[in-house]
Amino acid sequence: MNMRHFPKFPLIYAIFIALMAAAALSATVGRYYMPLGDMSAVVWARISGHPVDASLAQADVVLFTLRIPRIALAVLVGAALALSGAAYQSMFQNPIVSPDVLGVTHAAGVGAAAAILLDLPSLGVHLLSFAFGICAVTLVLLIAGLIGRGSGRVSVAVLVLTGMVITFFFQSLTSLAKYVADSENKLPEITFWLMGSFARANSYRNVIIMLIVTALGATPLFLLRWQINAMSFGDEEARSIGVNVRHTRVLVIICSTLLTASSVSLCGSISWVGLVVPHIVRLAAGPNNDALFPASMLAGGLFLLIVDDFSRVIVPGELPISILTSMIGAPLFIYMLFRGRREWI
Repeated sequence: MNMRHFPKFPLIYAIFIALMAAAALSATVGRYYMPLGDMSAVVWARISGHPVDASLAQADVVLFTLRIPRIALAVLVGAALALSGAAYQSMFQNPIVSPDVLGVTHAAGVGAAAAILLDLPSLGVHLLSFAFGICAVTLVLLIAGLIGRGSGRVSVAVLVLTGMVITFFFQSLTSLAKYVADSENKLPEITFWLMGSFARANSYRNVIIMLIVTALGATPLFLLRWQINAMSFGDEEARSIGVNVRHTRVLVIICSTLLTASSVSLCGSISWVGLVVPHIVRLAAGPNNDALFPASMLAGGLFLLIVDDFSRVIVPGELPISILTSMIGAPLFIYMLFRGRREWI
C-alpha cells in the first residue's frame, strides 16, 4: 500500500503501540541489564504495595530512579520538538523549516553556556537557557515587525531571513563562550551540553516541568490546527475564509518556541527531530494537521526514545544524542526529500 494513502487514524494507533513497546524495552536497556521478568516483578510490587524482593532491590532503584524519568523525558522532548516542527512546516509552507529557523536553539545554547561560565546550578542553566531562547524569538518578531511596518504585514521571507541573522549572531556568541571558557572543566561541560543529553536531566521534577510545558504549548496548536491548515495554502487564501493570519502566525511561533526552548533548556541542543520526523509523518499521514500533529508527537517521542537507547549502549558511558540524530537524520531527510519532491517542489 502506498504510504500516502495509508489510513490516518490506524497509523496513529500503530505509532502509539510501537511507542509503548519501545518504552517497555527501553527500561531494560543500559549498563545494568534488566530482564523483562524482573522489570514486571518490580512494577507489580510497586502497584500491589508488596515489598520488593531483596534480589530485585537494585532493579527497583534503577527502574524508578533512573530509567522511568529518562524514558518519560525523552518521549516528551521528542513529542514537543516534532510538534513544533510540524507546525512550522505547515505555517511556512516549507518542508525544510524547523524550530531552529528563528534562532531558538542557538540562543538557548548561549544562555546555557553563560550559566555554566557563571557557575550557576542546574536550575540556573535551565532558566537562563529558556530565557535566551524566548528572547531570540522576541527579537526576530520585533525586527521583522519593524521591517514590515510600512506595508502593515510581515512576510514569511522576512521572518526567515531575520531568524537567520539572529541565528548567526547567537552562533558567534556560542563561539565566544567556548573561547573564554576554561579548557580544563568549563569548555568540556559547555561542549557536552550543546550536543544534547538526558544524562543530567532525568529527574521527575524535569519530567513534570516538560509535561506542563508540552500541554501549554500543544493545546493552542491543536485548537488552531484548521487555521494552520488554511495558512498552508497561502496567506491570501487563509484571509479569504476569515483566518487572522498575523495573530495565528504569532501564536504558532510563541507556542512552538515554548516547546523548543523548554526542550533545549532541559536537555541541550537536539538536532533534526523537529525537521525530519514531521516530514516523514507528513508523507505517511498527509498534510492535514488533524492527523499530522498527533502522529508527529507520537513519532517524535518514539524516534528520540530509540536514539537515546542507542546512545546509552553504543559506547561505554554515553554518546551525546545529537551526534546520533544528525547521523540518522541527514541521510534520511535527503531520501524523504526525494520521496516527497512532487508534493513540495
